[in-house]
Amino acid sequence: MNDMPDPDSFEALKGHARAAEAKGFDHVETWVFDLDNTLYPASSRLFDQIDAKITAYVMERTGLDGISARALQKYYYRQHGTTLAGMMAEDGLDPDHFLAFVHDIDHSVLVPAPELAAAIARLPGRRFILTNGSRRHAESVASRLGVADLFEDVFDIAAAGFVPKPERVAYDAFLKLHGITPASAAMFEDLSKNLVVPHTLGMRTVLVTPRDGEPEGLERLTAADDAEAGPHVDHVTDDLPGFLSALAIVAADEPR
Repeated sequence: MNDMPDPDSFEALKGHARAAEAKGFDHVETWVFDLDNTLYPASSRLFDQIDAKITAYVMERTGLDGISARALQKYYYRQHGTTLAGMMAEDGLDPDHFLAFVHDIDHSVLVPAPELAAAIARLPGRRFILTNGSRRHAESVASRLGVADLFEDVFDIAAAGFVPKPERVAYDAFLKLHGITPASAAMFEDLSKNLVVPHTLGMRTVLVTPRDGEPEGLERLTAADDAEAGPHVDHVTDDLPGFLSALAIVAADEPR
């Protein structure tokens, strides 16, 4: 795989680099990525499949019609961070059955992402996926994108004891398990609220947004605060491969 950027795109990537250097990444030793709508674009509509499956699960479990089931689903999401956490807390749900059902989707809508793979491969240090989904789903996504071998581990919702982001206990469990110092780590997320705790802990935070004209994933549209940047967001990018490539260019080509 060619690790060098196309000369015609070099200046654009340098623009990403200048923005990224505003708060510096030269100290980062651990790179942490959310999965859904972060490693792959929301325009793929993959997460929309999951969202529809969650509604179907709520319908089947409660006997509610589609509109009522979706309203209950989003109530759980807002009150508990995820529908899964809400149903576990209020309805005694078996999480394994739920996760198997909602992640039984068509991953073929994702296509290999060689630019993303090359950019991640050049990041110095350790790399992880931190997701509110299941390990099996994360591995399926990473395999489709061609990045599965670039991560040290997937920390999924089961590893977090089924406590989801944005709850601090989920991040604390992840950091403790892998011996990560937050001050030397960076977190990439598509949901602003999931960057509050990482920022508080001292991590560099990057909000990944859809490109102009691309549809936002349903998860971002269910709560207005999910799409809002704030003081807990160090950087915003709509081009994750470009942003990461810019960091690699700075590391390789500019004196510190």
